[in-house]
Amino acid sequence: MSKQVTPYTNSQATKKEQVADMFNNISGTYDFLNHFMSLGIDVIWRKKAIRELLNHKPQYMLDVATGTGDFAFEALHILKPAKIIGVDISKGMLEVARHKIKKRKLEDVFEVRMGDSEKLLFEDNTFDAITVAYGVRNFENLEKGLSDMYRVLKPGGKVVILEFSKPKVFPVKQGYNFYFKYITPAIGRIFSKDASAYSYLPESVAAFPDGNEFTARMVQCGFRDTKSRPLAFGICSIYTGIK
Repeated sequence: MSKQVTPYTNSQATKKEQVADMFNNISGTYDFLNHFMSLGIDVIWRKKAIRELLNHKPQYMLDVATGTGDFAFEALHILKPAKIIGVDISKGMLEVARHKIKKRKLEDVFEVRMGDSEKLLFEDNTFDAITVAYGVRNFENLEKGLSDMYRVLKPGGKVVILEFSKPKVFPVKQGYNFYFKYITPAIGRIFSKDASAYSYLPESVAAFPDGNEFTARMVQCGFRDTKSRPLAFGICSIYTGIK
């Protein structure tokens, strides 16, 4: 990344440690605020991203930065894989995910573990598909994270990454920037005990190498047939690649 931003500017902790702390702090309100601030559109975007894997019919999947599990739940519903493992560095988010898994009686098909995206504790060539939703911009080292996902993906396997991007079309760009800069932090301060998390969001999106720059990073890490698919005039993008 051209510029690394962190949730807590006064902290001496690494970005990885700060991101874990941030998500621990907001885990209780994360799902509510996600749907509230996106007006529910985030659900539609997840469905579109998961459908990129329909033709691949993956049976063993990894969901990196799984958070509270919403992306993996959508994958289970649409793709019907035999097993999904979700990894995340936030204990608080995983506690929410485990509660949701138990409530939905999906323990046999969805398992979550503490895990670092840059040091995935799996053998080479393990998974048919890997997914990440709104997680790659939080990686401390983007190339390490992408390279390790490439390592644990089976040859011919597919990665699908859903991430915020920067719209360039007037007036979407202006409206988006205003919403992210002023409205999002204000909502975060009202509903969350960690206002810094919702100031970090627009900063992390602004610093993220989106579009062709990101697919170029994917290629550098070994992926082929990479594609970038903008959604909602570029507010969000789906990135795909094959090992």
